[in-house]
Amino acid sequence: MKTLIGGAIAFILGVIGIVAWWKPFFTVLAGSLPVMFLLGGALAIYLGFDELKDTWKKEEPGEETGADDSSEEDVEKYKKEIDELKEEIEDLKKE
Repeated sequence: MKTLIGGAIAFILGVIGIVAWWKPFFTVLAGSLPVMFLLGGALAIYLGFDELKDTWKKEEPGEETGADDSSEEDVEKYKKEIDELKEEIEDLKKE
């Protein structure tokens, strides 16, 4: 409840402030928008480049074949483990 009242008061003060100082508000807004666009664009470029580097690493031919071999071995290992656990469960049910 305190948060709701505080938010309502802040909203009303913000509206009063924009109405009372609308020209300085738009001056600050006009000055801050280009800076936000620059920073947002720089962040997007950085994240895009980082994602591009990750795709380049995945496309290397040596890594793809190695990952497939180990995953097949893991699958077989887990299948054996599941079969052993099923046998143990059946033995416990019999007792």
